[in-house]
Amino acid sequence: MSEYTATVSWQREGQVFTDNKYCRAHSWAFDGGITVPASPSPHVVPPPMSVEKYVDPEEAFVASVSSCHMLFFLSIAAKRGFTVDEYVDQAVGIMGSNEEGRMAMVKITLQPAIDFSGERQPTREQQEKMHHRAHELCFIANSVKTRIETKIP
Repeated sequence: MSEYTATVSWQREGQVFTDNKYCRAHSWAFDGGITVPASPSPHVVPPPMSVEKYVDPEEAFVASVSSCHMLFFLSIAAKRGFTVDEYVDQAVGIMGSNEEGRMAMVKITLQPAIDFSGERQPTREQQEKMHHRAHELCFIANSVKTRIETKIP
């Protein structure tokens, strides 16, 4: 078993709290030493109680699914002898009501654009198989109920 940690910190900083109009900006600190400014999504909590330029939990969730998928895809491609020069995913998460009627990230669409180089170029079918395998191996995808789809251009 492996353990992963994050420290999430928020301070009131003299704001009135009981009026429920306090700023929700906070930080995420990770064991590698990086700290990321975070905030609720402005779609959920309007500014100035949120900060649009900060990362919100919904964006981070979409990014974690995309990142996990990409890392497994790159490993699979390398093992199969394909050289990837660039991988860019414009991942999109959709918030809505789930089967229990609760708000949830109900769908994430991964849209990776991948540049391969070298003489060995994967066919569309090979790419689909690598994406399918990456999805099967992705720890994050295996941990959630969100429907995850991959669109290959």
